[in-house]
Amino acid sequence: MARRVFVILATVAVTVSAQQAPARRATNLAALVAYPSFYHLRPIVIVGKVSQQDNGVIHVADDAGSVRVVFKGSVPEGEDEVRGDFWDLGRMNAEDPRLTGYDIKATFQIDPEGAWPRPGQVLAIIASAVAPASPPPAPSIRSMVLSPSRYIGQTVTITGQFAGRNLSGELPDAPAKSRYDFVLRAADAAIWVTNMRPRTKELELSLDTRIDTGRWIEVTGIVQEGRGLQWLDAAAGTFKLTKAPTETPLEAPIHTAAAPPPEVVFSAPTDEETDVSLSTTVRIQFSRDIAPATIKDHVHVTYDAAETALRGEPVTPTAHFTTVYNAGTRVLEIRVADGLERFRKILVDLDDGILGTDKQPLLPWKLTFYTGP
Repeated sequence: MARRVFVILATVAVTVSAQQAPARRATNLAALVAYPSFYHLRPIVIVGKVSQQDNGVIHVADDAGSVRVVFKGSVPEGEDEVRGDFWDLGRMNAEDPRLTGYDIKATFQIDPEGAWPRPGQVLAIIASAVAPASPPPAPSIRSMVLSPSRYIGQTVTITGQFAGRNLSGELPDAPAKSRYDFVLRAADAAIWVTNMRPRTKELELSLDTRIDTGRWIEVTGIVQEGRGLQWLDAAAGTFKLTKAPTETPLEAPIHTAAAPPPEVVFSAPTDEETDVSLSTTVRIQFSRDIAPATIKDHVHVTYDAAETALRGEPVTPTAHFTTVYNAGTRVLEIRVADGLERFRKILVDLDDGILGTDKQPLLPWKLTFYTGP
């Protein structure tokens, strides 16, 4: 397995157009390591314990581990807040103009003449500020995201703005604990609420449309963590509508950064796989939630027409198939009605038109595999 290298780089802030700069997201080291593609090129803020060794090497750490900080000047040791842009170097290349001015080998431990790292292998925060972090006065969504270890296993009550089933794309993944899991957000942070249906006696909030995303909710539960995510395991009967906190009035709505478009992260069979069973079910997993209604007519399964011509056959077979989408796991299953034909090249194509739940289009994707006897 390739060795991961994590670097936090602090340097002079780069001036960015205010109109184009996305909103900063509060997160933590565990989330950055687990979902580097989601946070790539996003402005973020994290909290961790910063320390400087006698040789000048600086580290920031939390329960997820320790990463290196490269900073011109001294830093305040202790619990600090680090702000900056997150980079996944494997999603860039040596000629990327954003790397101009950096000694790639010294700063990122990458040999520019050698193999470039794969996505997720070398991560960095291009920091604009490192300053002492103030202890949170009371449990909040932001404090639980920035310092999850303070709250794991504790029962807390939080207030946040309802965001449905991650409709604005604030979070990279879902805990998938129940069919009614939803997101609450406040300031620059967001957290999942699980095992609670978002409804009162008079009203049920919509999980998949934005009609209720302006409502403020209060809920109580136990803070949990896993796979780089934090969530509130809600206590029955604690869901209620409330007013917006005075520090975040309704007339000053929360602005969140647009999430990256959904993409395929896994498939079975894999691309170019051979000797695939004739009765196989094709499974495709997406990086983010997909709007099920947009799948119809945008999935194609075909036999290779060029192969038919090479064989001298008059007609290319037709694959009759059905699709089923599991929202909980974000997996699309494709089943061929009468099974696949043996010794054939199969093409699976997801074309334009498939959308995430926040209306972002799926990146076009193709899969090729070969059946066996």
